Amino acid sequence: MNKEELQMLGFEIVAYAGDARSSLMKLLKEVRSGNFDNVEAQLKDADENLSLAHNAQTKMLAEEASGKSMDLSVIFVHGQDHLMTTLLLRELVQDFIELYKKTK
Repeated sequence: MNKEELQMLGFEIVAYAGDARSSLMKLLKEVRSGNFDNVEAQLKDADENLSLAHNAQTKMLAEEASGKSMDLSVIFVHGQDHLMTTLLLRELVQDFIELYKKTK
């Protein structure tokens, strides 16, 4: 995988993780105001985007695991950062949903 392909994977991860983050933040705002109507649909949307980001990440990991040399790009690292922080956000939002349900 060349540097341009790795950069494109980085952009792909950023885009999917960013969409998931947006869904999660919107969901958090809604549950904070007491609206629990679309929780499952919004979590599903975020999870689908996280899955797509993870699939893009796995492409690179599989290439490297097969012994191919990788020219690491800052964009790919940036994508990894977005993915990991969004995965953490997903877990935290799930906990916040449960907490807000108990207080409403």
